[in-house]
Amino acid sequence: MGRGVAFALEGVHRSFRSDAEGEVRALAGIDLAVAAGSFVALLGPSGCGKSTLLRLVAGLDRPDRGVVRGLEAAATGDGAPLAMVFQDAELLPWRDVLANVALPLELLGRPAAERARVAEEAVAQVGLADARRRHPGELSGGMRMRVSLARALATRPRLLLLDEPFAALDELTRMALDDQLRRLWREAGITVLFVTHSIAEAAYLAERVVVLSRRPGRVVLDHTLALPVERTHELRAEAAFARELGVLQDALRRGAASA
Repeated sequence: MGRGVAFALEGVHRSFRSDAEGEVRALAGIDLAVAAGSFVALLGPSGCGKSTLLRLVAGLDRPDRGVVRGLEAAATGDGAPLAMVFQDAELLPWRDVLANVALPLELLGRPAAERARVAEEAVAQVGLADARRRHPGELSGGMRMRVSLARALATRPRLLLLDEPFAALDELTRMALDDQLRRLWREAGITVLFVTHSIAEAAYLAERVVVLSRRPGRVVLDHTLALPVERTHELRAEAAFARELGVLQDALRRGAASA
């Protein structure tokens, strides 16, 4: 049975003050319901509020108007309510891979034996068992991001939030991590909300893609992808995948042109 949690944003607005621009409206009237165990990608122009939306879901920020509902349920049961992965892996350079992955468990006060066991399991999940005693400076960019992902998974979250985690990586590494992330999502049964600028990445990873307009961000398209559950690299060359890319590209153009 999946461990994912459902949540919803209802009429969410968020604005900021900027010395250069005055009041900046980041999000305007966002309505978004995410089912438990689903994988949803967020697409939109730069500065459209994707990361702001993610921060609101994470509880790192609050809406000016509207509500975020359902995340109280994520706090029930074992594991952490949610975990977040950023574009920068943000590893501690003086800790090896295992110690970095165990850090959130240490902060939660878990016993040393449990931390060691869970960290070993999480590192193996992302295919880094052979590198578990290396330090971040000895790892490639893709390996460091896998450590960051393992650290998030070690807390057994019910909701995983990812803010362009693979954006700085080369294409081959990015594609390999896309495959790994989708496999981990299916195995864990958690809910995933994934921010990306890449149309192809969104279409390949997600079950559903939400496209936001340029600032202030509004939902232009909420689209369930007509693609198979099992996805391989060959899918990227198929007509069905090209059709989905066309749908998302059209929505992005409309979103970029909207006021």
